[in-house]
Amino acid sequence: MKGILRIAYELLVNDRGKFATLVLGITFAVFLMVLITSMFSGVLRRSASTVTNIGATIWVMDPAVNTIANSIGMPAYVLDAVRSIEGVKYAVPLFSGGALVKLRNGTYQPVTVIGLDDTSLLGRPALIEGHIEDIYAENGFIVVKDAEFSKLDNPVLGADFELNDHRGRIVGIARVATTGLFGIPTLYTTYSRAIQYIPSPRFTISYVLVEPKSTGAIARIKEQVNHLGYEAFTKEEFIQRTSDFYKYQTGFGINLLLMTVFSFIVGLSISGQTFYAFVLENLDKFGALKAIGAKGRELVYMILFQAGLTAMLGFGLGTGLCTVLVTIAKLRLPSYAAMVTYANLLLAFVMVLIMAGVSSYIGVRRVLKIEPFDIFRG
Repeated sequence: MKGILRIAYELLVNDRGKFATLVLGITFAVFLMVLITSMFSGVLRRSASTVTNIGATIWVMDPAVNTIANSIGMPAYVLDAVRSIEGVKYAVPLFSGGALVKLRNGTYQPVTVIGLDDTSLLGRPALIEGHIEDIYAENGFIVVKDAEFSKLDNPVLGADFELNDHRGRIVGIARVATTGLFGIPTLYTTYSRAIQYIPSPRFTISYVLVEPKSTGAIARIKEQVNHLGYEAFTKEEFIQRTSDFYKYQTGFGINLLLMTVFSFIVGLSISGQTFYAFVLENLDKFGALKAIGAKGRELVYMILFQAGLTAMLGFGLGTGLCTVLVTIAKLRLPSYAAMVTYANLLLAFVMVLIMAGVSSYIGVRRVLKIEPFDIFRG
């Protein structure tokens, strides 16, 4: 068997042009599949960045809410009712809304304002500069230093701005785990200041953040919240709900899916046609091996080895090229959202195996039909 596989290897690399075409075709297809699915994963991760950054265990919201960006106000009695549920350790309100700030240079910039509970500041970001207690100072805001930080004119501690005819002052600069998706800077302040500065409807509680006494209490809390006419989701469930919205209720998911399928079809067609041409060119050699006693299954092993080797080389090169490109893009473009995950790599690997399987099937069918007599007669 070792000798057969060595012969298969020599046949494969003997024609360097065909071998390079095979590998490059699969490399290109894998590169596109991993890149497209990585972009999709990065966008989905950033779509729920606020949920990730705040990190509350349970989120209570209006049933119509699909994403963190589309909050619907709830009356104050919901907060009191949730606090009274058995198994709740504590529950606090959260404000999330959009606003337009006027910078000192006279330009206007949309921002997302997160209003944290005045007492606990649950969900506060980690500060790079400043002190968290300064958020209670007059007009105090904390700005997130992320890819959108420069849109606020790279503010420093003490920088001021105008928000709905109110003066705001930067008292802290923070970092968060995940940057937002829509290119809008984020400001944190207290809940009371947020609802004072930003015009809101009658109900101002965007979400109620809940910490259960134990993991076993989560099911009871969710059931009691449902009786109130509202929904309660764990952090992971809310992230998944947001991801499902972008995947299934917008055109974003289906468009990227189609691009991935097209990449697969291109790779499959290139590898299948090139491998079939390779088999045809070496048909006399396979016939000679069959004439000197090589069994059908040994020829099948040769074809599988050749297809598998080219597929694995293409997978490795395509994945490596995509990873390098994504890394460079992230260093140069902080707002670039692509993220290579194990799921992306597994999907690409499965598709490469399908390419190798189809190419092998095409080659095996042709090789098994060889009659040594026809080879030598020719």
